[in-house]
Amino acid sequence: MLAPLAGYSDLPFREVVKKFGADITVSEMISVHALAFQNKKTIKMIEKSPLENPFALQIAGNDFQIIQRAVEFLNQFKDSIQILDLNCGCPAPKVSSHGSGSSLLKDLNKLVKILNLLRKTSLFPYLSVKVRLGFDKKIPLEIAKALSDSPIDYVVVHGRTKGDGYKKDKIDYDSIRIIRENIPHPLIANGEINSPETAKKVKEFTGADGIMIGRSAIEKPWIFTQIKNNLEESVALRKQVALEHFDRTIEFRGDYGAIMFRKNLHAYSKGLKGASEFRSKVNAITNPTTMREEILNFFSHSDFEN
Repeated sequence: MLAPLAGYSDLPFREVVKKFGADITVSEMISVHALAFQNKKTIKMIEKSPLENPFALQIAGNDFQIIQRAVEFLNQFKDSIQILDLNCGCPAPKVSSHGSGSSLLKDLNKLVKILNLLRKTSLFPYLSVKVRLGFDKKIPLEIAKALSDSPIDYVVVHGRTKGDGYKKDKIDYDSIRIIRENIPHPLIANGEINSPETAKKVKEFTGADGIMIGRSAIEKPWIFTQIKNNLEESVALRKQVALEHFDRTIEFRGDYGAIMFRKNLHAYSKGLKGASEFRSKVNAITNPTTMREEILNFFSHSDFEN
């Protein structure tokens, strides 16, 4: 699975990873408030590619009435969205400080009540939840017990607490395994999976039914094919992906897509000779035609750093 990545996992990016073998793609996290009041920018985030089946829409919120209103609005998309996913893992202060995201791990009874409301209100075939290991301390057994009593079809577990943020040394696959051993639902393991070797080890060690990849997919959307079929990386591959992703972004977002795509070029050029100069150059470009020429030129003449 591709993880929901704020600012990255929009339709063009999800299309790219889908072509590289991601089985399930997930939208960026969407606020139930924005959905309930039908924010125009938010409606754009609901759009999906014809390639995306199955597709999961991730929501975040903690107010029962707003959640119900949001889901009733979303039900009109029941023919295109297969999975409704509740975020209970986002560590960002703007989410967790308002009682949503990872804050729900401090009130597991409320979390289960929200999941029951989603199941009762939603017309989508499947319901899932994404959690961390706890808020400020690890509570894998408590999470497993609570979710065992919930009407979900699967759970995604990120192997850190909210307080751990994204610190590499805090990743804890042991706790993911504890949840897997104590829950009847399928479990997807998430966190620091950045290679075929790690994917295999994590899946075997935790007993997970699948894996979710987030930040590593930003740099190499082809990681899904690498895991499945040992795809060999090359500069030519990066060039192909960067151009296809860029063209799709401009088609989807218009000229402003060139500015939004800068961060993707920072990721695609990582580890290549001249990457620093290339990043500085694209940071000043706003014109899509000029940007595409720079992409073509850089990836046609660069190589991996030693």
